[in-house]
Amino acid sequence: MVCTVMWSFQMQTMTANEAKTRFGELLDMAQREPVRVTRRDRVVGVLVSAQDYDAMRVYFADRLRHSLRDAAAAASVAGLTDEALAALLADES
Repeated sequence: MVCTVMWSFQMQTMTANEAKTRFGELLDMAQREPVRVTRRDRVVGVLVSAQDYDAMRVYFADRLRHSLRDAAAAASVAGLTDEALAALLADES
């Protein structure tokens, strides 16, 4: 949910050269909202605050945990056993 809200607005943009020469300002801007960095009219990075980065990591780790749990449940319902899984993982072909 954090990421949906965070990316739903128009981000500030700086060129890579501006980011280099105005680095302190870039850091200040990123504390308020994500800042897109471009080079040759292409987005090459996005700077976010440490707090936003940590929130994104937690969000995506939780999403991955749920996906893995759901996949394991579906595999179990489909009849995949621990032994069959071990055999599939051991197959090097």
